[in-house]
Amino acid sequence: MARQLLGWQFAVVAALLGAVAVFSAVQSTEAFGDVQGRRMLSVAEDVAATAGVRAALADPLRYHQLPPFAESARSLSGAGSVRIALPDTRVLTSPDPDQVGEPMPVGESTVAAGRSWVGEVGDELVAHVPVIGDRGEIIGIVAAGVDLPHLFAGIVHSPSEALLILAAATVLGVGGSLLVARRVKRQTLGMEPAEIAGLVEHREAMLHGIREGVVGLDGQDRITLVNDQARRLLSLPERTDGVPVTELGFNDRLADVLTGRAEGADQIVLRKGRVLVMNRVPIAPAGAVVTLRDRTEIVALQNALDANRSTADTLRAQAHEFSNRLHTIAGLIELGDHDELRRYVDRVSHHQRAWQGEVAERVGDPAVAALLVAKASLAAEQGVGLRLDPDSDLGLIDEHLSADLVTVLGNLVDNALDALRGKQGWIEVCLTHRDDEVRVVVRDSGPGVAPEIAEEVFRHGFTTKAAEDGGGRGLGLAITRQTCVRRQGSVEVHNDNGAVFTARMKP
Repeated sequence: MARQLLGWQFAVVAALLGAVAVFSAVQSTEAFGDVQGRRMLSVAEDVAATAGVRAALADPLRYHQLPPFAESARSLSGAGSVRIALPDTRVLTSPDPDQVGEPMPVGESTVAAGRSWVGEVGDELVAHVPVIGDRGEIIGIVAAGVDLPHLFAGIVHSPSEALLILAAATVLGVGGSLLVARRVKRQTLGMEPAEIAGLVEHREAMLHGIREGVVGLDGQDRITLVNDQARRLLSLPERTDGVPVTELGFNDRLADVLTGRAEGADQIVLRKGRVLVMNRVPIAPAGAVVTLRDRTEIVALQNALDANRSTADTLRAQAHEFSNRLHTIAGLIELGDHDELRRYVDRVSHHQRAWQGEVAERVGDPAVAALLVAKASLAAEQGVGLRLDPDSDLGLIDEHLSADLVTVLGNLVDNALDALRGKQGWIEVCLTHRDDEVRVVVRDSGPGVAPEIAEEVFRHGFTTKAAEDGGGRGLGLAITRQTCVRRQGSVEVHNDNGAVFTARMKP
């Protein structure tokens, strides 16, 4: 890398010196033309205004008197040549004898029109001045010229200065190149360009080949890198480089984890039906890398396991309740109190039939009705009464809506049971199906939800003292909200002698 940088820097310095040399040469040529042009014009005007020259041009017999005037002017002025010609440009006197009697080249001169002119003719810078006779006619032409220098004449005339400039520029370029190469070497951890390119290729292959999602962020929380898995898990568009996290339509929970406002390992977030586990690692001096793992299938299995566990708990609660009733019946038989035994059996049967009958009368969906019957046994074991609101009216619904309704209702009832754990109380459920909306209201006699966290309870991972006091309202409520939103509905909570959760879903 050092050799490459040195070579490139030397090439840059050489190109710069060449450009400076050309620029200086052009400037020198322009300055030469300006200064020498004025000097040659002055020489030609002086010769054209000399009375002896005018007199000699007026009389052909006196043409032989012109050379002394021209040579004298050339010697005194230092001009390269001073020539005198007739109006038809035939040369009468010239430093070069071969030019005498020959036409004088005039180029684009305007001297034939009676106007002085300065310009380049061949390899000379020439000034042409007309000689005017007594009657105002042109009787001759005076041309004073000097040879044009070549482009790098200035450099040739001062080679020591040119070499000094070249040497200084070379030293500066080489020294700068070595310093730059050394600094770049430190910043690239001592790796050569080929090694860096190979590392980038390996990184790209690794990022797009792993099963985990990877998102890179800069110091302003803008996306700098997204692999294929992260793009799929987060449902990101194709073009995300440089886009701030806040402009990608993420929910608050997901945005908090990506930007680092929510700290901690294995943060769980929800994104369009997926349950993601995210970890954020800051990178100095600014930026971060976030990794994502899809836990949707694991959560689905966990929910299925929870459902089986709930069924087992329900069966256990029913077995426990049934065992207690058998013990009571056995005791009454041993006591011989057959009248009380008959009344006890009637009460138990009546209560069981009454609850099942009420559920069957007001809830027409078998899955939802079965869930309510099962949750009643769990609530009874915990010392909590589960009841239906008299206004409940739910008919038969399609199986997909039934599955979502079981999820929402089960989570809300479990949440109420958690809030009443260790306390005596009651839970009331109201299910209604009106026009194009299914409405679920679950109220409990627990401590309620603090108003300042009424929205936070639906976000998994929130941590406030009030939330901890309010009980575990985490992933279950987050899934409830996600289910309702997917059904174009909503879920909210308020307090009315306890917490009141209201969920709405479209069929």
